[in-house]
Amino acid sequence: MNELAWRTWAEQMATGLVLVDAELRLSWVNPALTEWLELGLRSPLGQPLGVLLGDDGAVAQAARVLTEQRPAQWRGVSLAAASGRQLSADIALQPFDDGLLLEVHALAEPPASSSPLSATLRGFAHEVKNPLAGLRGAAQLLQRRVDSDDLRALAGLIIDEADRLGVLANRLLHHDGAPQLGPVNIHRLLERLCDLLQAEPAPPRLCHDYDPSVPDLLGDADRLQQLLLNLARNATEAGAQTLTLRTRIEHGLRVGERMLRMALRVDVIDDGAGVPAALRDTLFQPLVSGRADGTGLGLALSREIAHEHGGELRCASRPGHTVFSLYLPLERAHD
Repeated sequence: MNELAWRTWAEQMATGLVLVDAELRLSWVNPALTEWLELGLRSPLGQPLGVLLGDDGAVAQAARVLTEQRPAQWRGVSLAAASGRQLSADIALQPFDDGLLLEVHALAEPPASSSPLSATLRGFAHEVKNPLAGLRGAAQLLQRRVDSDDLRALAGLIIDEADRLGVLANRLLHHDGAPQLGPVNIHRLLERLCDLLQAEPAPPRLCHDYDPSVPDLLGDADRLQQLLLNLARNATEAGAQTLTLRTRIEHGLRVGERMLRMALRVDVIDDGAGVPAALRDTLFQPLVSGRADGTGLGLALSREIAHEHGGELRCASRPGHTVFSLYLPLERAHD
């Protein structure tokens, strides 16, 4: 592709693009970024990169990318529009000619206040802490008093899950539910999910279809474990006898207004009754449930966790075959 064709293509992109020369000065900005930064007729060309980033540390990192000729990705970078409004974006940097090409992926602006679901969950977290402490204590006593290795292992599983839920409750109460990100092996979470399901009175038949090439992702392991457990429990409560856990890598996936170059897809497939047609449009809304004894929080929480990770949760269902697909960006693992 020659330079004229490349510029024509880049100017039609919805993703913000910036070219920076060898002196780390802006040499070209596409219309999508100009509009997002509310620059109007003002031109940033010739200005130092710091005008865009507003952070000497980020400029120093960009200089290192230029020197080392190695791509990099930044997550949640704060930018300022011409109006003074604060914006947030993920930025991918890569060497280009003698300078750098920056891809600026705009992130959704955070809500002015916590969502009703988050407020509901904080109230639930407050109420659940005391029963969790009692449950953990009883499991510890059981673990010390039984002679069977299998029973001790089951008691240990109860203790581990009580601890995990206690951590989640504390985060909801004291840190506004902010995810604690780190490297996550998705197959390890799925195997842990299988252990939890096998410990239940009537476990489903479990099948695995893993892609061994899936790398670690950046996420909150406890929250993602909760999401997967919610999906599996929903399936078994809908009468599923067989549960299939499948992982795949996808390329060029659109999530909301973002295009993910590489994403992980986790499918939880069941042979249960399926999602009632009347619920399909409101399935992920709080307090919507197809069961008389359901709380209607599980799927709403699961989608919120997916969104916190920059991903999405989708469902396709017919009687006897329901697929919940979790999409998570793999690009973040390399930030």
